[in-house]
Amino acid sequence: MKLEPAEWWSIRPAHNLKPATYRCPLCGYRLHAMSPHALIAPEGDTSRRRHAHAECVQAALAQGRMTSYDAWRKSRPRKGIRLHWPFARRP
Repeated sequence: MKLEPAEWWSIRPAHNLKPATYRCPLCGYRLHAMSPHALIAPEGDTSRRRHAHAECVQAALAQGRMTSYDAWRKSRPRKGIRLHWPFARRP
């Protein structure tokens, strides 16, 4: 299966006691809600969140098919941060 395009994905562990079955968007196989898995959301948009196998998420991150929020933030240039010496220099 194919993920929708997104710059980054928020990823968090999930485990539910609800007897539901989901389809993993990364491999296409069934995912039981009662098993430990991951909840992924493109660019933090929880209205588009998906349930995925934790192993599939780890493999997609390692292969570069998806980028976590933390990795995306590290790759962005820092804006507006200037470090100044606390004392003004005098001639």
